[in-house]
Amino acid sequence: MNSLKHKKILVTGAGGFIGSHLVETLVDYGSDVRAFVKYNGRGDLGLLQDLPAQTRGALDIISGDIRDPFFVKEAVKGCDIVFHLAALIGIPYSYIAPSDYVSVNIQGTVNVLQACRELDVQRVVHTSTSEAYGTAQYVPIDEKHPLQGQSPYSASKIGADKIAESYHQSFELPVTIVRPFNTFGPRQSARAFIPTVISQALCRDKVRMGSLDPVRDMTFVKDTAEGFIQVGLGDNSIGKTINLGVGEGETIGNIARMILDIMNMSDKPVEQDAARLRPANSEVMRLISDNTLAKECCGWQPKYSLREGLTRTIEWIRSNHEMFRPDEYMV
Repeated sequence: MNSLKHKKILVTGAGGFIGSHLVETLVDYGSDVRAFVKYNGRGDLGLLQDLPAQTRGALDIISGDIRDPFFVKEAVKGCDIVFHLAALIGIPYSYIAPSDYVSVNIQGTVNVLQACRELDVQRVVHTSTSEAYGTAQYVPIDEKHPLQGQSPYSASKIGADKIAESYHQSFELPVTIVRPFNTFGPRQSARAFIPTVISQALCRDKVRMGSLDPVRDMTFVKDTAEGFIQVGLGDNSIGKTINLGVGEGETIGNIARMILDIMNMSDKPVEQDAARLRPANSEVMRLISDNTLAKECCGWQPKYSLREGLTRTIEWIRSNHEMFRPDEYMV
């Protein structure tokens, strides 16, 4: 994408799963990328540490906290485009630390938007989540579907989305809200169910999971990263919320069995673990995207099939199995 060449771009949450893939894609396009990672005393760069040395060397990496408005403004300074991905994720943890989710996901988003407004940033791409829809009232889910806060995590993301929407309406900030459905692929943590299945299958006699019945629309992470760029920076996407998803759903149980089939482990049992179940009214049972707007507005559509993406993910986890602790339930 020639329009990104030499553009100064800030990616918040750059050390996360989708963030690290987005950073990698932007560098490949020739962008000048500033990667914002969460400060810690160990100097840990998150998943940026796993990028090729040449890619990592091309980055301007800064460490700070999205909740600090002064640091955020310094991070935004000089940037043409901001991709805001920094957030507390993980639904189970939001049950026990809801205030953290409000401070990071809502106040952190306010800090980014205000800095972008004051510094006249050309484009802001804010990251939502399909969890904002809750259990589907109809499928496929288009952008007009009601929002439902079925967990503190999803409620905090709805709040952040509405703040982003308000900055466009109130101050004409050029914001696009990208709402990805479930994304998977290399470098994803064991908090997600696909790495959990693969890592357990590699070293245990059985695979233990939460509910097997929810239906999910799974997008390979390379498609999601391209979607952030094509949809987020499209000429017709300013002021809009746009879904990123494949448009097809599979139950978690069927996906687990597909993984085992690809791994030639179809005889390995998959069991439900009560400790991994969400509260009944918090479980989102069906998430299937309507990606029509992304296609019509910005020309984006996914290229990877579920099976191809799973195969690539399995290969990566086989080569990096030491990163996972399959005997523990990661919250």
